[in-house]
Amino acid sequence: MEKVKPYIDANKDRFLEELFGLIRIPSISSLADRKPDMIKAAEYWRDSILKAGADKAEVIPSDGNPVVYGEKIIDPSLPTVLVYGHYDVMPVDPIELWKSPPFEPEIRDGKIWARGADDDKGQAFMHAKAFETMVQTGNLPCNVKFMIEGEEEIGSPNLAKWCEEHKDMLHADVILVSDTSLIGPDIPSITTGLRGLAYWQVEVTGPNRDLHSGLFGGAVANPINTLAEMITSMVDENNRITIPNFYDDVLEATPAERELLNKAPFSSEAYKKAIDVEALRGEKGYTTTEHTGIRPTFDVCGIWGGYTGEGAKTVLPSKAYAKISCRLVPNQHHEKIAVMFKEHFEKIAPKSVKVNVEYLHGGQAYVCPIDLPAYKAAEKAYMETFGKQPVPMRSGGSIPIISTFEQILGLKTVLMGFGLESDAIHSPNENYPLENFFKGIETISWFYHHFAAINRAKA
Repeated sequence: MEKVKPYIDANKDRFLEELFGLIRIPSISSLADRKPDMIKAAEYWRDSILKAGADKAEVIPSDGNPVVYGEKIIDPSLPTVLVYGHYDVMPVDPIELWKSPPFEPEIRDGKIWARGADDDKGQAFMHAKAFETMVQTGNLPCNVKFMIEGEEEIGSPNLAKWCEEHKDMLHADVILVSDTSLIGPDIPSITTGLRGLAYWQVEVTGPNRDLHSGLFGGAVANPINTLAEMITSMVDENNRITIPNFYDDVLEATPAERELLNKAPFSSEAYKKAIDVEALRGEKGYTTTEHTGIRPTFDVCGIWGGYTGEGAKTVLPSKAYAKISCRLVPNQHHEKIAVMFKEHFEKIAPKSVKVNVEYLHGGQAYVCPIDLPAYKAAEKAYMETFGKQPVPMRSGGSIPIISTFEQILGLKTVLMGFGLESDAIHSPNENYPLENFFKGIETISWFYHHFAAINRAKA
């Protein structure tokens, strides 16, 4: 392994330029007109995996955007790591808030600034370069497969079926993913849990057309006002969700688990300062770390209706809309929550309006046992590069397909993320520290070394 870091150091400029080539492709999966870019990004990944040393790599169709599959089998008797990532990115709006063009990566202040710099082009591409490093230095001790999809940012609607159809091809011992974050720049951590997700769009309709707010205001229910009232009622004074039976299936963390979770370094003052708020808010009886790791949430992700153009227009609108999400915790089933929300939201609607609830997508929560051999290998890998024992942490985010992998492929996933809270993923001015990109490549390389060693010791 003594050749690994020198190889990375000698190829830093090339690694970055190859990453930039991927970032420059505006592969936004939520926009239909970007379909050609989705194909282009998939082909770029295929070529990158082949160049890195794979025996084969191909772009395989799905019912949506294609999936890139590649592999290097050095010995069928050795353990196999399946690397998962995604080549699609979030939209860039509002574009005017970007300090540089989102698909023209720039290096400023020791960071890469671009859409996808972290999520997930930067983090996923670390795996291509770690794989290359291990191959080219003669250190690869196990088989490696790649599965890179193009629909993660829209809930991976077609990947479950694709995995079912290619289950034999995806046979492995563990799935390895980098799409999560560290607690801090110098605090290594491994994500041991992801929250689940349920996501809806609601439509509230009042009168059959927009009305003059002077002639009809006060006599006819305003759908925007009504929607706001309904949303407000969904959370009580203790910030608990009011949907009946919502918490019935919540797998409560034990006192010991809560104690361990709260040992992770955290400063509420620094947290507030970073996002420029004076106070925090969350479910009564839990810490901020617990709010974002082990408790479910209710959030309005978007709300609109009526006149929003320049100047004034005195209108009582016919319709109002909102996009609403719940983050879920282990043992909560998103399909069940989806039905519960719909029934409750329709029940609390006054007769002055009509309500339509559309369930858009969702997924289950995921937990990785810290005694898993692959987790132990990840721990050792972080020790090699950070010189510190990584802290196990629960992420507030969701990667719904991870729990699906366990259901379909029967595989656990280890989440070795290197992002930071300050990377502004999903927001304007997304960025990723150069140090994290290169340290990620080195740490993933060490993961292969230790994972193979642990498996040899077991044998």
